[in-house]
Amino acid sequence: MPGGAPRNQETVNEMSGHSKWATIKHKKGAADKKRGKLFAKLIRQVEVAARNGGGDPETNPTLRTMFQKARDASVPMDTIERAIKRGTGELEGVNYESVTYEGYAPGGVAVYVEALTDNRNRTGAEIRSTFTKLGGSLAEPGAVAWQFERKGVVLVPGSVAEDDLMLAALDAGAEDISGDGEMWTVTCAATDTAAVRQAIEEAGLEVEGSDLTMLPSATVAIDTADAAKGVLRLIDALDDQDDVQDVFANFDIPDEVLAAVEG
Repeated sequence: MPGGAPRNQETVNEMSGHSKWATIKHKKGAADKKRGKLFAKLIRQVEVAARNGGGDPETNPTLRTMFQKARDASVPMDTIERAIKRGTGELEGVNYESVTYEGYAPGGVAVYVEALTDNRNRTGAEIRSTFTKLGGSLAEPGAVAWQFERKGVVLVPGSVAEDDLMLAALDAGAEDISGDGEMWTVTCAATDTAAVRQAIEEAGLEVEGSDLTMLPSATVAIDTADAAKGVLRLIDALDDQDDVQDVFANFDIPDEVLAAVEG
């Protein structure tokens, strides 16, 4: 980490892969917004966060992060407030259940899926079918979860000076800062996400967004465009399902391969 203990090359590579993954997901979020899919997912996340930890963002760190995530996506305030009230029981709503799925994409890439559903059987069948159709396989619970750790991420434009970002973020509890030229990814403990974001903003620096993520402890290199397309096709198909809230994977696609895929 800049300003801290030196990182070995393996760690640098892992963080580089995660940084690119965060950027890909951020771009996909913008596309989801255009398709009108993002609002429904964010509202559901707010509702469940309020149900699990209470309706006060000041005392519920997860709700605070999801509230900010919804605001970043321009979800209207009254819509967010109604979601919180449904979560706390002040308004009637659907009782969503949190469920996770684990599996493998082509090439042995570990995949961790988080969903919120009112029908576990339906969602499970859809997830299994998606894995099977696109060359992956659904695994038993615990098969890949150990390869991921819950973290907070704050995304900052690459135009922000690294020294300025370090000064603001590290004092607030940031654990690592990595960049891919387009975006800085500031990583921190999940419970520190709001505080790190606030410190960056109070330093006068622009923030693109913040979220909770599952950070892989090791990555699988994807070194051809065809292989990358196969992995991303499965990730996108899973992410497009209505009940799926997030999809995490431990791949690392080199810049030149990613450019070929995006081209």
